[in-house]
Amino acid sequence: MGFTHQYNQKNQSKGSKVRQYLDLCQRIVQHGEWIENERTGKRCLTVINADLTYDVANHQFPLVTTRKSYWKAAVAELLGYIRGYDNAEDFRKLGTKTWDANANQNEAWLKNAYRKGPDDMGRVYGVQGRAWAKPDGGHIDQLRKIIEDLARGVDDRGEILNFYNPGEFHMGCLRPCMYSHHFSLLGDTLYLNSTQRSCDVPLGLNFNMVQVYAFLAIVAQITGKKAGQAYHKIVNAHIYEDQLELMRDVQLKREPFKAPSFHINPDIKSLEDLETWVTLDDFSVEGYEHHEPIQYPFSV
Repeated sequence: MGFTHQYNQKNQSKGSKVRQYLDLCQRIVQHGEWIENERTGKRCLTVINADLTYDVANHQFPLVTTRKSYWKAAVAELLGYIRGYDNAEDFRKLGTKTWDANANQNEAWLKNAYRKGPDDMGRVYGVQGRAWAKPDGGHIDQLRKIIEDLARGVDDRGEILNFYNPGEFHMGCLRPCMYSHHFSLLGDTLYLNSTQRSCDVPLGLNFNMVQVYAFLAIVAQITGKKAGQAYHKIVNAHIYEDQLELMRDVQLKREPFKAPSFHINPDIKSLEDLETWVTLDDFSVEGYEHHEPIQYPFSV
């Protein structure tokens, strides 16, 4: 009774949205089941279904504070998706090395006939979002359609950016993990529902949280709408066996700090701006307090 009361008080004082990342980590540690992962050859402690909410309207940026999180790399990756990049070198130029390993160290992809050469990622993520191949020829620019609709105040209940194309999985180095972003309008307030099939919680989720929040904030700004809430659905949430000790014995023993705030250059007003001149210098974070970094192992 005393522990529960103390935990509830702590949750209320810190705010449930600040703790929701840690709550998911704790849930996996306590209630997860061990699953063998064929791709990596490792076991994962796994739970099914997690729902996170980010309060973009009130500028509660969900940047993990119980270890240092490198938000710039997450925003750079998002910008690369928006631009439809398919090469790890282009992502490095934006300020992130997140695609180096999957493009250049994935054995199955290195042997794939569709791989064009070093740093090639294939038809993944942003390529699908900006140039989804039509069966009868040509391509669909999903993102441009969404931006144009929202800017006109139109929500056709299908403002969906979908990266999940089974017909072209063999043409890319990695299936998308966070594969769908569905924008919705209520009046002049914009909402986002993002769905993720699989999530490496210690390493990947702090990236994904930043991207879901930033995506709604950016799209709201360039379409002239007010940002509302961003809803993040994770189907398979897991901790790899070589990450468990650091999560359980280090990160989960730390208390989170207050959420920082995320700022976007107000001069960014269109999709064309994002495609051409925008850099990481056009984004900033204020009030970020954090604990020491934790070096979690990465599984290719």
